[in-house]
Amino acid sequence: LPSAGDDRVTQLDFNLVTALRALLEERSVTRAAARLGLSQPAMSAALARLRRHYGDPLLTRAGNVYVLTPLAAVLRERSAAACDLLEQVFGAQAAAFDPSLPRDFTLACTDHGAAVFGAELARVLHERAPNVRLHLRHLSPTLVENAATALSTIDGMLLPHGVIENLPTVELYQDRWMCLVADDHPDVPGPPTLDDLNRLPWVAYQGDHDVLVARQLSMMGISRRTEVYAPTFQSLPLLVERTRRLALMQERLARLSVGAARVRVEPCPFPAVPVRMALWWHPVHRHDPAHVWLRDRAEEAARVLGGSPDHPPAE
Repeated sequence: LPSAGDDRVTQLDFNLVTALRALLEERSVTRAAARLGLSQPAMSAALARLRRHYGDPLLTRAGNVYVLTPLAAVLRERSAAACDLLEQVFGAQAAAFDPSLPRDFTLACTDHGAAVFGAELARVLHERAPNVRLHLRHLSPTLVENAATALSTIDGMLLPHGVIENLPTVELYQDRWMCLVADDHPDVPGPPTLDDLNRLPWVAYQGDHDVLVARQLSMMGISRRTEVYAPTFQSLPLLVERTRRLALMQERLARLSVGAARVRVEPCPFPAVPVRMALWWHPVHRHDPAHVWLRDRAEEAARVLGGSPDHPPAE
């Protein structure tokens, strides 16, 4: 490997070393992606970065196959040696995880993820490993936009399906979208109608968590007229109270939050796509004993929550 002082090296993601080895040994983006458990677009992006770094195509097409460039032929052996060295360095930490010892885990999430799943996971960790500390970090748009890079430095993100993709997940729980309406709304005495959704102003969360249901509304010809963008889901009830605004909120969180504001939780007037929450993590953590233990605890917490708000866990 080049020296740590090389500026070109400090700007690289060392996960590219494993991608380089797989690409040069498999001589196929598809096979290399399958070998590392990544999507083909993700592996194609890695190849593009490697080509830019080396200023060399590395793989060139010859008929129906790819062949190595002269530089790639040299790098094939060097990348294998580098991966073996990295395995020796980091594999030395791969002893069985002892949950009785102090350890920190960091998950990025919204207030919905923290209040609904984070609280249950914290209870499980308290019972199983009281010396383990859980850090719930604010999930910013920048983290979501750079999920693959961010997840190489933290243990996971709590996100619904439909926001990011092509990364491994642990399925957690389902939730339903519900409508928030002021309890004294002059135009909506009961559950809102599709016409209400189209003509009344909205409060919306600043993020893409409702991207699937927003797409649904758009396909029905409903365009939300958003007056306020909220920084948290738990602020939605207060921004709906004593106004004509509507908001969409996850049912589990709504039931926990609405006591602080004079609002009603009403069903959506259309079959809204449910929220399917998952713990997203980076393939670099796949065999790490501590992370495997954390994923098992996440599944344990998810079982306590149950699959959907309609089906609570058995006593």
